Amino acid sequence: MSKVLVSDPIDQAGIDILSQVATVDVKTGLKPEELVKIIGEYDALMIRSGTRVTKEIIEAGTQLKIIGRAGVGVDNVDVAAATRQGIVVVNSPEGNTIAAAEHALAMMLSLSRHIPDANASVKRGEWDRKSFVGAEVYKKTIGIVGLGKIGSHVAAVAKAMGMKLLAYDPFISTERAEQLGCQLVDMDLLVQQADYITLHIPKTPETTHLINATMLAKMKPTTRIINCARGGIIDEEAPATAIKEGKIAGAALDVFESEPLGESSLRSLGKEVILTPHLGASTTEAQVNVAIDVAEQIRDVLLGLPARSAVNIPGLGPDVLEELKPYMQLAETLGNLVGQLAGGRVELLNVRLQGELATNKSQPLVVASLKGLLFQALRERVNYVNASIEAKERGIRVIETRDAAIKDYAGSIHLEATGSLGTHAVTGALLGDGEIRLTNLDGFPINVPPSHHMLFTVHRDMPGIIGKLGSLLGSFNVNIASMQVGRKIVRGDAVMVLSLDDPLPDGILSEITKVPGIRDAYTVTL
Repeated sequence: MSKVLVSDPIDQAGIDILSQVATVDVKTGLKPEELVKIIGEYDALMIRSGTRVTKEIIEAGTQLKIIGRAGVGVDNVDVAAATRQGIVVVNSPEGNTIAAAEHALAMMLSLSRHIPDANASVKRGEWDRKSFVGAEVYKKTIGIVGLGKIGSHVAAVAKAMGMKLLAYDPFISTERAEQLGCQLVDMDLLVQQADYITLHIPKTPETTHLINATMLAKMKPTTRIINCARGGIIDEEAPATAIKEGKIAGAALDVFESEPLGESSLRSLGKEVILTPHLGASTTEAQVNVAIDVAEQIRDVLLGLPARSAVNIPGLGPDVLEELKPYMQLAETLGNLVGQLAGGRVELLNVRLQGELATNKSQPLVVASLKGLLFQALRERVNYVNASIEAKERGIRVIETRDAAIKDYAGSIHLEATGSLGTHAVTGALLGDGEIRLTNLDGFPINVPPSHHMLFTVHRDMPGIIGKLGSLLGSFNVNIASMQVGRKIVRGDAVMVLSLDDPLPDGILSEITKVPGIRDAYTVTL
């Protein structure tokens, strides 16, 4: 019989499900070295946020088939190490959706009516009604940053309360936003007009300190901010200063850049600030939901069935997976690349399988393409299982075509993405050793391996332009690892592809487009 180790407190409902197919040992509070010693006995490991599943633990788990995280984030699991060992990693991406949305709404209402401070006042024996005059949310404007599952639920409730809805989400179609009753706007307009701003986005390099002193300066003095998403999206000292100076009305924060919250100017503020200790998912129902969701997936995998929320590998049979796995990585890389080139809101993705791939099963490659396309928006929350659903919810239409006549390579994948900023296309193939090569960009032939940091330019094929760009990058201390030009005719239009050792410094992209002959430039991080 299989054995499952539960190393963090899990609701009994989850343990009962696991007990149907396995012997379950609940051992919480284990030190890393203790976990390394015993993990080799187990076929599955179920955790929450307390256990850090490191590479050493994974390598010691010689019998592990699956690691289940009862929650959304898997940042405490070395997913790459698990993948290399062939271990499925699953999470519960929707188990705490309602809990998180309701906490954001509760924070908004509590902030509007000063409920925490009024409660404390009455418990002290006071009856001070004048100090706690609040504000109604009815007919006020709420700005929702991120219209995923949580943001969408907040929108539905806010609409029912009679609020006007603005939303910012560069990965959501206008049609989807309108279905939710939201007017889709850019971030600047949202912060200028919203009375309440609630954040429902992952923390990424692009969203870190999204709400900062510059953004706060654009807000109305009556604006209140709510963050129940991820710590670090708000530069926490900035709202503290803004509130003290009367530039905004208040802030309600459930998550912080460093947790537990240490020394902070936010602590010294009064009824204008509400702070809670990361309670977004802390409801009885949410804890039951995530425990059941992940326990069912562990049970299924132990029975030889696919997991519905696998983070690292698709729910495919081993024979299909073995055959298509290299091409799935190719499709995911191309999806990530074309999504960044297209920028903004993607409305249409055309997936064309070429050569020998035209006769293969297409769905895994389409899903892998979507996973790559959505990665910049969703990060670890998108996987091979939910990529199609997430794309549909964002109004992304997918067209699949095949062309067996194209024989430049044994098999290649061509992706074309159309969005609010235009259309871009990229083609890629695998070399004999499995190395990924980019073979075409927007109709220009190239032959380059993808790299972590890349720069693409569109320019006129003219003498001196390569040298000018190299000199400009050198003046910013940017080192070029490789460079290739793709062109159709001499002195016509061309593209340049550069692999860089480091990301471009802020501001350099606009300088690049000032170089005579360069019409556009794009950076990509893979």
